[in-house]
Formats: sequence, structure tokens, C-alpha cells
Amino acid sequence: MSKRLIGISLILLLPLVSAGTDKKQKTYELIYKDVQLLRQQFLQLKKQIDKNTEDINFIKGQLEELLKLSKLLQSEQASFKQEQRKIPAQSQVFLEKLELMSLQLTKLSEELIEIKRASLIPSGQTEEKSASQDAESSPPEKKVAGQKEEEQLDEEIPTPPTAMLSPAEVFNMAYSDYRNGNFELAIDGFKMYKEQFPESPLVDDSLYWIGECYFSQKKHEEAIEQFNELILNYSRGDKIPAAYLKKGLSLAELGKKEEALAVFKLLVSKYPLEEETKIAQQKIKELKSENERY
Repeated sequence: MSKRLIGISLILLLPLVSAGTDKKQKTYELIYKDVQLLRQQFLQLKKQIDKNTEDINFIKGQLEELLKLSKLLQSEQASFKQEQRKIPAQSQVFLEKLELMSLQLTKLSEELIEIKRASLIPSGQTEEKSASQDAESSPPEKKVAGQKEEEQLDEEIPTPPTAMLSPAEVFNMAYSDYRNGNFELAIDGFKMYKEQFPESPLVDDSLYWIGECYFSQKKHEEAIEQFNELILNYSRGDKIPAAYLKKGLSLAELGKKEEALAVFKLLVSKYPLEEETKIAQQKIKELKSENERY
């Protein structure tokens, strides 16, 4: 009887034991799956961290390159500023050399003009001598009355005084008249210089000083004509910036403010380093303030 009861009990307990075993197995399986899932997530997270680390290193490298480039740019900017400071001194040296070369060229040109004039004088003298010798050798009775009158007229006509003056002397005399306020005499002198010595490199200067004479006499329209002729025909001359300035001032005096502004702005854009540009910039401010007032 007892054995039977034990057998029955075992039969009844067997499902319970198997159920408990299955439950434990399922629990282990779930834990294992969770562990595997966590492992996969960890691996993915590790990959993401590695990728982020690579990105950070790349960005760090780019920043280092940018810092190097920034330092290089700063050093180049500093050297550029130093070179920029040297530009006024270098331009001054260049202008001095240019002025010296201009003076040498002027001197050479005047010497060439003198040589040409001197080469023409002997031929004229020989012609006069030969003519006088012919006149002396010819019999007196063959001379006609008209010829005697022409000879007398030739003797009475004096030689122009400028024929004996060098280009430098003519120019200096005209400039001296300008300095002394004898503007009409100065205009005549500079015009004579321009006509008699057209090959001289100071022809553009003579045009400028004629314009200055008119400007000093408040003959602004005549002054503008001279400055225009200088600007058009001698665009590379050293008096061009001053001609632009005086042209603008003449236009302003005539009440042509818009035209004067245009001339001043042209001067500033074309010759930014010249002394005349500073005056032009001041005049631009004055004219603009006047326009705003009205």
C-alpha cells in the first residue's frame, strides 16, 4: 500500500518538477538573449565611439592646420604692413630719381637744340658773306635802286633778342615774370618758348604755367583750356596731377560744382600718392557739404 502511494506521489510530482525545469530553462534562455542583445548594443556603441573618436581626431587635425594657416597669415600680414610702410619711402626715392633723370633729359635736350641752332648759324653767315662778296665784286653801276633799298631794310631790322638766348634762359625769364606777378609777360614768354623749342621736354611745363598765369588772373575759362591741352597732349607729364587740381578749382570758381567734383575724384583715383590728391580730397568734402546744405 505504501509503495503504491509513493509511486502515485512520484507520478503526481513529475509534471511539477518538469514544469519547474522548463521554467528555469526559459529563464536562462531569456537571460542569455538579453546578454547577447546587450553585447550587440555594446559592440555598436563601441563602433560609434570609435567613429566619433576618428571624427574628433580629424577635426582636431583640421583645427591644427587652420591654426598654422592663421599664424602664417598673421606673419604675412605683418610683413605686408612692414613692406607697405616702406612704399612711401620707396616712392619718394623713385620720384627723386625720376626728377633727376628729367633734369638730365632737359639739359641734354637743350644742348641738342643749341647744337642745332649753332649748326645753322655758320651756313647763314657764309650765305651772307658770299652775298656781300658778290655784291662787292659786282660793278656799282649794275646795282638797282630796289636792291639798295632791300639792303638798307635788312640792315635796319634788328635780330630778335630770343635768337641769342638758350631754351633755359627763355623759360627762366618767363618763370621769373610769373613769380613777380607779371602774368601777361610770363604768358608771352612761355608761349614763345613753346613755339621756338617744340622739342624741349619742358613744353608741357610751359603749358601748365600759362594756365597758372590765367588762374592767377582769375581767367578761369582760359586756364581750363590750357590745362585741358596739357592733359590731352602730355598725359605722362609730371604736371598732370597739378593740372587736374587747378582745373577742378577753376570749375569750382565758375560755379560748375558737379564738373569740379568729377575732376577731383578722377585725380584721387589716378594719382592717390600725389600731394595734390590730399587737396582734392579736402575739396570733395567741402563741395559735398555745400551740396547737402542746399
